[in-house]
Amino acid sequence: MPKEPWSVTGEDAFDLVRLCRYFSELSPQPMVAVEGTTHIVRHLNAAFSRLVGKEAGEMIGRPFAEAVPEGKENGCLPLLNRVYRTGIPEILSEQEHGPTPVYWTYSVWAILGANECPVGVIIQVTDATEMAVFRSQVMEMNSQLLLSGTRQHELAEVADRASQIKDEFLAILSHELRTPLTSILGWAGMLGNPKLDEATTLRAIEVIRRNAKVQVQMIDDLLDHARIMTGKLRLIVQPVDLGSIIIAAVEGQRPAAEAREISFQLQLDSRSLQVSGDPDRLQQVAWNLISNAVKFTPKGGRVMVSLDRVDSNVEITVRDTGKGIAPEFLPYVFDRFRQADGSTTRAFGGLGLGLAIVRHLVELHGGTVRVDSAGEGLGSAFHVSLPLIGVRGVVSDTVKGKVLESQLHELDGSQTLSGLRLLVVDDSVDTCELLKIVLEGCGAQVKTASSVAAALEAMTEGQFDVLISDLGMPDEDGYSLIAKVRALSPERGGKTPAAALTAYASEEDRIRVLRSGFQIHLPKPIGPNELVAVVASLAGRQSETNRPAAT
Repeated sequence: MPKEPWSVTGEDAFDLVRLCRYFSELSPQPMVAVEGTTHIVRHLNAAFSRLVGKEAGEMIGRPFAEAVPEGKENGCLPLLNRVYRTGIPEILSEQEHGPTPVYWTYSVWAILGANECPVGVIIQVTDATEMAVFRSQVMEMNSQLLLSGTRQHELAEVADRASQIKDEFLAILSHELRTPLTSILGWAGMLGNPKLDEATTLRAIEVIRRNAKVQVQMIDDLLDHARIMTGKLRLIVQPVDLGSIIIAAVEGQRPAAEAREISFQLQLDSRSLQVSGDPDRLQQVAWNLISNAVKFTPKGGRVMVSLDRVDSNVEITVRDTGKGIAPEFLPYVFDRFRQADGSTTRAFGGLGLGLAIVRHLVELHGGTVRVDSAGEGLGSAFHVSLPLIGVRGVVSDTVKGKVLESQLHELDGSQTLSGLRLLVVDDSVDTCELLKIVLEGCGAQVKTASSVAAALEAMTEGQFDVLISDLGMPDEDGYSLIAKVRALSPERGGKTPAAALTAYASEEDRIRVLRSGFQIHLPKPIGPNELVAVVASLAGRQSETNRPAAT
């Protein structure tokens, strides 16, 4: 049973049926969801139907007191009223008298709506006969502890520690966001100086780019944490080859490692090791662990990444020769907002969210993550174990080498857009200019428009091979544009492949984008290589790895 009410926000904040179905999958126990002050039955599972001896159709849509009249007798109905009124979860234990007493536990928790007020409750009924005596003893002990000054003191200490962690996090958040912002604003101001030489100008651009990426990563971590806390983080599950995931993560971290003279050792099992999961989220797991190892490894150190099959699981190990972890901090490594050094003199930045997100993502994939360290200054090793979905037999080292070489080559490849006519729609002049420079640099002919009306006017002048549109624009948004485009005849561009390039990056936004008529959802910011690859794919072009990468 949750320790807190379930809170969901947004336009679609309340969905008892979805929540009850979700919990029903986790537990075979009888479960029912009711809504409102009269507790209208909205959903129940087969186990609950069997428990009360009624079909679902006899109960759904009726008040709980009418559908389950025995709730008045056993005290369940007053329990619902209390939980609905206070929003505080409760447990009720009730004994059925007879030759062999049977104990039932009613676990009830509230569902909070957008205004943080209860809008319904979910009830789970559990046969707790075997645990009745033990539970009674525990409840008695808890009552005594709650009345004791010692227990109150302990609770106060816990509350103080939670408040301290929160204050430390807010201070770190302010520092970590303001630090790159200071560099961005400072160097951006210098770019307006006509006396700035070319070398300094290039340096300013690089500093702005690097610090902007730091801010993007922190914002992504905060958004992921918010999705995790609200239960809105979803996975797009498919077969995933972990070898390619690890290669991409290592290559992405190689420039940072080389700048600090840190060497990589990569060891991948020769067999194809596939898991069932979300490739983007698994990429995030590998990236976070490898970047963390590089971050805490001193100059001249080593980072070793391996992929092995262990029984029916595949294990990713990221080992480093870096700072290591003190024994007293090991139990808290994966806690959110926890850092071994939270002082103003700390040597390493970050929000303390990366490893907490890693643990949650791994557990969502049915796996486990653990960390080993012999102590400070002795390095550390992170181990991720995920269940295999199948093994395809062993390939030779030669084949393996060719596959890895091909995958590494693709990472540095580019796409050709020569001859393609592209329409870019965005109300930001700077964004339009940037996209035009990138795409024209790969041979495309690019037309830009700052509004839906201007985009439709451009489409009357001729057809385009690909449409790239922002979503949030004045007057009419990108959804309105794609609806009007799809209403056109094929001869006038009604079937033009389209990509939504937007700062609206939630899972709900992605689903709405795909349903509205776009072929792909691209969260901002996007790298030039990824943009070119997406456009080439939408246009049906093949990779040409001999072309220089777009910059």
